[in-house]
Amino acid sequence: MAVPKKRKSKSKRNMRRSHDSINMPGVTTCPHCHEPVLPHHVCPECGTYKGKTIVETEES
Repeated sequence: MAVPKKRKSKSKRNMRRSHDSINMPGVTTCPHCHEPVLPHHVCPECGTYKGKTIVETEES
């Protein structure tokens, strides 16, 4: 079984972990209803995508 000969320093450990952080998703605003929406997704509020109505929503 492989066992490291030397202990990794805190600096080397942290450099290895530098890409493990969680990034916030990019959020844009819907051009139709101006609500926040993920890019390349149908707007959950008004149901439009690229200017076309994809999902009919019930208006209360």
